[in-house]
Parts: sequence; C-alpha cells; structure tokens
Amino acid sequence: MQPIIVDPESKSLAERFALVKAANRRPGRIPEGCVTLVESEAAARAGRDEARKLHPALVYGPSSSSEGQKLYYLVQWL
Repeated sequence: MQPIIVDPESKSLAERFALVKAANRRPGRIPEGCVTLVESEAAARAGRDEARKLHPALVYGPSSSSEGQKLYYLVQWL
C-alpha cells in the first residue's frame, strides 16, 4: 500500500471511521458511494456485515479525483 500524504492544515480532509462496501479488501482508493461514515471505531466494528460486504475501516478524505469523483483513501481495515 502506498503511503497517504496527510495535509495537517486541511479543514475538509481527515481520518474518519467508516463502513466500506467492498467485495474484497484491497487497499487503495474507495469511491464516496461505497463509504458510510460512522461516529466511532466501536460503531464501525459493530456495523460489520459480511453478507452485505460491509467492512469496518479507518479512511482519509474525502478528496477529489482528477475525474471529478470524491474518494476516500484506506488507512487501515479494522
């Protein structure tokens, strides 16, 4: 996994706990539509649902891609 460059002065980019809808657990960029932000690590872990392919994670973003999409970057799976 490539390191994520964090902008400490950003007011919109931050590490956040989330549930990520993903068929597999490859690292990298995740489209905004596949990310549901939650309030805490405990909420993310509690929302795990293998049948619906929801995985708890720590993500960074949202960031705009060159194609105009909003993306999150995977920091780590929980």
